[in-house]
Amino acid sequence: MGWVKWGLRAFLLLLVAGFLHYTLPQHDIVRIVNTYEERQELGDWTRIFWTTPDSQPATQTSRDVQFIQAVNPDGRAMVYRNEDTGWNWPPYFKFDTATLYTEANDAISTKAAPEWVAVTHYGWRNEYLSIFPNAVGIRPVAGPDVRIIPWVSGLILLVLFAAFWAIRVRWLRFRAARIDPVLDDIEEGFDAAADSLAEGRGRLRRWWGRNRGK
Repeated sequence: MGWVKWGLRAFLLLLVAGFLHYTLPQHDIVRIVNTYEERQELGDWTRIFWTTPDSQPATQTSRDVQFIQAVNPDGRAMVYRNEDTGWNWPPYFKFDTATLYTEANDAISTKAAPEWVAVTHYGWRNEYLSIFPNAVGIRPVAGPDVRIIPWVSGLILLVLFAAFWAIRVRWLRFRAARIDPVLDDIEEGFDAAADSLAEGRGRLRRWWGRNRGK
């Protein structure tokens, strides 16, 4: 059963890593080439990858979504959605979709005269599932080789690790002080009961042997 336990741990670790990778802020250096607005159907299970604005009913199955088209320094295309998160999850508290859309339009440039920007976003891009990362910030940078250090993500991961470690240490102390002694008592009780049963069975055999000999 050891492989089942380790398999379950690996699965839980994968879920946590995927959740953090989707939720934590990431930074892309890109050149914005276009913006547009398109009607999106939100009726299937991929709805979980779209935000639910505070002003939108939870039962609404379609709405207009703004998109930002960009190109990476290596020429790969990237498309971001531009949606408010409001007070919902993840907690980016984004309410400036219109402002960000204006900034994106103002940053549009050509291949001949590129203007590079850092797009802060969360989420994944998957063409087969038609899911897009949500842009939460845009700022100009000096060039395509600028390196953005993810201080916020690092700090969040550090806080989460410290919280996990503190909970684990307290759990181990609680287990050693409260749970392990109870389990030891139960185990000792089972051992004593087994010894008593074995002794009783021995007495019964001896009694049966004496009576059969008479």
